Amino acid sequence: MLAGLPVEFVGSFPDPHHTLEPAGPEIAFLGRSNVGKSSLLNALLGRRVARVSSTPGKTQFLNAYRLGRGYFVDLPGYGWARASKTERSRYRRLVHDAIARRASLTAVVWLLDIRHPPSDDDRAMQELLFGSGKPALVVLTKSDKFSRAERLRAVRARAGELGVPADQVLATSSTTGEGVAELAESIQAVLDGER
Repeated sequence: MLAGLPVEFVGSFPDPHHTLEPAGPEIAFLGRSNVGKSSLLNALLGRRVARVSSTPGKTQFLNAYRLGRGYFVDLPGYGWARASKTERSRYRRLVHDAIARRASLTAVVWLLDIRHPPSDDDRAMQELLFGSGKPALVVLTKSDKFSRAERLRAVRARAGELGVPADQVLATSSTTGEGVAELAESIQAVLDGER
């Protein structure tokens, strides 16, 4: 279980090609600025390591956390309209290069809000992710906002909109813990496969 692993914040890096030492498998976390990425990271690790803010756009660099022999790489959120045009362009380049060109990246956990259909920004990220050839786990956040029946309908709807099978989409809530253990198992399987 990931929550039992020691976690060390390695640093924040503006260079998407920054080498992490010692080398190990890397799992990137990607999503819109207000999708709940930091909250889910904290729920996965069983402690507060990523800073949660009510203001979107706090992650501005590649933030790396070492756990065991691997790394979680927290990428800047996309789609935040209040950032300047220059900042948005820099975030886009950082995310694009980290996904498309970071050789050490093993897989991506792609977070989407269960309540909303994919946006144009989400569609652009999907194209980047699928074009990169990197395995991507599609994770829906904020599932606690729906009843069980609404949640099942939303998972099917989001899967259909993304063109992926519903059984390859995981609903999670950092508030209730729904889906967090399953996500941890999927991530652990990816990390174990890299040994």
